[in-house]
Amino acid sequence: QVQLVESGGGLVQAGGSLRLSCAASGLTFRSYAMGWFRQAPGKEREFVTDIAWNGDNTYYTDSVKGRFTISRDNAKNTVYLQMNSLKPEDTGVYYCAAGLKRFKYNYWGQGTQVTISS
Repeated sequence: QVQLVESGGGLVQAGGSLRLSCAASGLTFRSYAMGWFRQAPGKEREFVTDIAWNGDNTYYTDSVKGRFTISRDNAKNTVYLQMNSLKPEDTGVYYCAAGLKRFKYNYWGQGTQVTISS
């Protein structure tokens, strides 16, 4: 059974930082591309970033470029999202996802809440 478990969310002030983690089990982690998505209240889920299976290629949506960094540790079956210079519009539930192909995800986590106060 595949499980993706996010952690690290919380409440921070604008300009602050958070580091999200997503621990994977039940799959061959190093075979999967990993992504992060977010969903703000009343809005659709949106793509944030993706990382290739070996960590060599990453992709970010424009709104987080230069502020967010995705990384992974295949030995720990974990993907990370370092979020700096946070803004109130970054508020939402953050989900990690795993896919055998980049940008096509087979599995999803339950999400972790991130709230940025102004």
